[in-house]
Amino acid sequence: MAEYSFDVQKLYLEMFLADAEAFARASNIFNPNSFDRKLQPIAKFIKDYVEEYKIMPEVEQVNAKHDIKLKGTNDIDASHFNWLLDEFETFSRHKALESAILQSADLLERGDYAPVEDMVKSAVNIGLTRDIGTDYFEDPKGRLELLKSSNGQVSTGWANLDKKLFGGFNRGELNIFAGGSGAGKSLFLQNLAVNWALAGLNVVYISFELSETLAAMRIDAMTTNIPTKQVMKSMDDVEMKVKMLKKKAGNLQLKYLPSGCNILDVKTYIKELELKNKKKIDAVLIDYLDLMMPKSKKVSPADLFIKDKYVSEELRNFAVESQCLLATASQLNRASVEEIEFDHSHIAGGLSKIQTADNVIGIFTSRAMRERGRYQIQFMKTRSSSGVGQKVDLEFDIDTLRIRSLEEDESNNYVTKQSGAVFDQLKQKSKVTPSTPKDAQPSEPDPTKGDNIAGKVKADVQSNKLRQLLNELHSDEEQ
Repeated sequence: MAEYSFDVQKLYLEMFLADAEAFARASNIFNPNSFDRKLQPIAKFIKDYVEEYKIMPEVEQVNAKHDIKLKGTNDIDASHFNWLLDEFETFSRHKALESAILQSADLLERGDYAPVEDMVKSAVNIGLTRDIGTDYFEDPKGRLELLKSSNGQVSTGWANLDKKLFGGFNRGELNIFAGGSGAGKSLFLQNLAVNWALAGLNVVYISFELSETLAAMRIDAMTTNIPTKQVMKSMDDVEMKVKMLKKKAGNLQLKYLPSGCNILDVKTYIKELELKNKKKIDAVLIDYLDLMMPKSKKVSPADLFIKDKYVSEELRNFAVESQCLLATASQLNRASVEEIEFDHSHIAGGLSKIQTADNVIGIFTSRAMRERGRYQIQFMKTRSSSGVGQKVDLEFDIDTLRIRSLEEDESNNYVTKQSGAVFDQLKQKSKVTPSTPKDAQPSEPDPTKGDNIAGKVKADVQSNKLRQLLNELHSDEEQ
């Protein structure tokens, strides 16, 4: 190509010799094989010399070793080196892509596509390390103001959750909500999507299970405050309220993708959406992580640890690259069903997701709690706060499926009321009498005298209903 002629490539080398800093910034993409065949020995000499002696060679040293003579460029203006870095970056990317295409021919004929994809991606992603880091001692106030204004911390929409997170979720982080089957993982992600959309963000909710129409109907109830059972009967009211919300809300796009998709499918869809709407996506919610596959690794779906490790790493890399808010969900294993505290062992697939995620929040909520209007979550991991192990109560409207923040004093009242209610139920079931001594030994119930307390409690503990009450009581008291 004319723009990368022999003379142009020769000029690259001459300018690099004149500015060691420019070469250092380009060293990660400096490949001698990218140059013209006649210039490759010179490029290799420079690279090897720097690696061995940690200093740029002089022009005279280069010329003494090679037939092609380079010129000194000490009089070039410093601003010209910005041109050099931009030009050399494009040159290196084009050459790498050209090489990848040539090497791919044989692989494509054999139908071996995975290596081709990796080579092309590596070529396209070639770039300079332009960010040289943060000078800690330079402008501390400005550094903190920048953190405050551009860190990307965004409220979740739940004040008591934000308090534990020191303000909310950060852009570029992977946030996982973990819950058992039927715990309401999808409802939680949908509510979070609504919170962000109503805050003016452009949001994408991707589901691998729920259809777009069903997800939309749930969100209709959440945004309009019309019970789910009445949504179909109140179409006109729903339409009016949704259109009114649209005027002040951001975009909320719902997309169904088949189970087994990978991050490339997600990225492709989001890129197409951004091009069509001409708006950058601020937040992506994926329902949910466990149903995805790695993009290029040949991993068995049964090998949960490896599969989820690759998927979670790819999701986090996507969040960092796009600087978006990213939230997903994950399944808790069967061992967590009757537990009153969550830990890393309850995550299906093991520690791979925990290690990668920035925040992992367990959904500790039974159907009975939701019927009484409460959701409870527990921090299993957090990088931005010290809230690990702490629990937060949220208000839940079973009719509209809306999850709202619960004020601290209201949460305390709830704990007290629920504790009393559970104790009352336990008293009724156990038929405790004042004459029963505290140190009484367990005995079998006497059918002629009514229920014995020890036998009754033992029987009830074995029942799912009482176990659920005890779990909730313990959970509330720990709060």
